[in-house]
Amino acid sequence: MARFNEQNLATALEIVSRYPVAKSATIPLLHLAQEQDGYVADDAMEHIAELVGTTPAQVLGTCSFYEMFKREPVGKYLVNICTNISCQIMGGEELLHHAEHKLGIKAGSTTPDGNFTIEDVECIAACTEAPCLQVNYRYFHKITTDEFDELVDDLASGKRSDEIPPHGTLARIRQHIPADRAAGPADPKNTPEPAWLAKNATGEDAGS
Repeated sequence: MARFNEQNLATALEIVSRYPVAKSATIPLLHLAQEQDGYVADDAMEHIAELVGTTPAQVLGTCSFYEMFKREPVGKYLVNICTNISCQIMGGEELLHHAEHKLGIKAGSTTPDGNFTIEDVECIAACTEAPCLQVNYRYFHKITTDEFDELVDDLASGKRSDEIPPHGTLARIRQHIPADRAAGPADPKNTPEPAWLAKNATGEDAGS
């Protein structure tokens, strides 16, 4: 189902209500769409555009800017293996080739059972822990080929389902603020201008 289902539509409307400008909810709604389907489908972007009052093209522009959003189906487990300089020196290329051999696919491909997708990626900001990889953006540091095999076997058997949810799931607990505790979004049109900005507008010295 590419458009939001009934439950996620209720969540989407709650998310939109947190923002004074509905369009500001675009990124959270893209994450919600990816959590629902594992990727962001064209129909999902059309639905998001309807909810935030913009065009599908504008939603696509945001979606396509961020590497984390996938516009085509990927495996249940997206394996990002870093081959940038630190990881490359410490065996990242060898780890990538081992992963391809272990799973029987090339980087950029998905296993026939739909369980795993391998990606050869640039720096993932764990250079001191090389070689490293991510599974659904959860980090694994200084990983050996034997440890990779164990990780993949565990995921395939469901042993780590509590640790690593399916692709698209950012967190298991979604933020919810009860109505009686919510401060409510502030209308930017009625927000007082910061003092420093007012001084700039009048030409006053900001330090005076």
